[in-house]
Amino acid sequence: MTDTLIRTRFAPSPTGMFHVGNARSLLLNWVVARQFGGTMVLRVEDTDAARSRPEWTEGILSAMAWLGVDASQYEGPYSQTDYADKHTEAAQRLLKEGLAYYCDCTREQVQARRDNPNLGYDGFCRDRALEAGPGRALRFRVPEGEPTVVDDRIRGRVEFPHEALEDFVIARADGTALFVLANVVDDVEMGITHVIRGEEHLSNTPKQQLLWEALGHAPPVWAHAPVLVNEKRQKLSKRRDKVAMESYRDEGYLPEAMINYLMLLGWAPGEDREIMPIEEMIPLFSLSDVNSSPAFFDEKKLRAFNGDYIRALAVEEFIACCAPYLEEERAPWRGEDFDAEVFAQIAPLAQSRVAVLSEIVPNVDFLFLDAPVFDEKSWDKAMKPGIGAEMLTSAIASFSDASLTWEAEPLKGALEQVGAAHGLKLGKAQAPVRVAVTGRTVGLPLFESLELLGRERTLVRLRAALERLNS
Repeated sequence: MTDTLIRTRFAPSPTGMFHVGNARSLLLNWVVARQFGGTMVLRVEDTDAARSRPEWTEGILSAMAWLGVDASQYEGPYSQTDYADKHTEAAQRLLKEGLAYYCDCTREQVQARRDNPNLGYDGFCRDRALEAGPGRALRFRVPEGEPTVVDDRIRGRVEFPHEALEDFVIARADGTALFVLANVVDDVEMGITHVIRGEEHLSNTPKQQLLWEALGHAPPVWAHAPVLVNEKRQKLSKRRDKVAMESYRDEGYLPEAMINYLMLLGWAPGEDREIMPIEEMIPLFSLSDVNSSPAFFDEKKLRAFNGDYIRALAVEEFIACCAPYLEEERAPWRGEDFDAEVFAQIAPLAQSRVAVLSEIVPNVDFLFLDAPVFDEKSWDKAMKPGIGAEMLTSAIASFSDASLTWEAEPLKGALEQVGAAHGLKLGKAQAPVRVAVTGRTVGLPLFESLELLGRERTLVRLRAALERLNS
């Protein structure tokens, strides 16, 4: 195999959001092309005019660019509709060579001739020599005899008996090609050597392999990656599961983390390594090492991966990544109330605690709002009778002492003393103070937060919380 001749293709349909399954297929094609110094072709399969939209195509390109596969990383994009003449030419060639024939059977007629309607088309029009006309589709004549054998790099040898393959339609009555033919013609025209895609396309493969051979070409290398499933081992569904790449991007997942995780769905680099940049994966990857069993798309694990990648960022990089979420249009505070210097001071503490970038806002909003936004469950938990009012009253008295240095360690010591006076350890003693100041029972380290918030603003919030509690 000559490395420079490797040509893979990523061929999404512009019919919706960019599915995580599409992203996995994209990466597999891109990695194989990169591994062998070849080329990945981007082809937008837009023949379904009723469902295809220009904005979906733009969404595909945008999601690909976010994953680091921009226009410099592929050839194209090409549109399947641009090859319509080639599709028609191939269909007519198959007809002329006796490898296809016209059929005017309706579905109802086919089923009426079958005791078992699941058996499919019965070849009724094979020898009727019909010509083109209204209501007459073009069917491929599936040869009799030995089964079609698909040698799949992931799934091994798969046999498809021809008696189970009906003479399938390759062109509509109006002459337009169906996907099964258009897909093959496009791959032939573009010199595709490797077809790497999801398992759901495996059932189409014997038909496509027959068409490759009928058009006089050796089939490509086939590789069908395992289907992605949810925690119930159900195939991922856009109606039920979170599958849109745009959602993960907007929530604040890093592309490096997403790439890393998607590459591990059905494959492992060995040595029990999981966190690994794509550049290290490329030389290790092999299609034959991909597991054929369904791959669990575990959002919790992806989230953990993302947290690891966030913590690995330099603080300056983390601040830059957070910037879009801190803008007035997306944040709950007024633009003039945001203090970049204060955020830079709290950023290292936040970086160690967020798993996705969008979590930065609820972690730091208390610093830039006039008053905290209370989580009512947190309030009820922290402000229990016999603890809430007593701790707030004592904390106000302690924090009002001008001799108390307003820094994290002295503040911690002061609150420890207050808690001890009430028979409480620091963990329980600080809960009412935390909720009064930040609105929540969990968040960034309390005393560093108080230091940045300042004495005056802290006392205002403690008094307001006490007033609310007493009322």
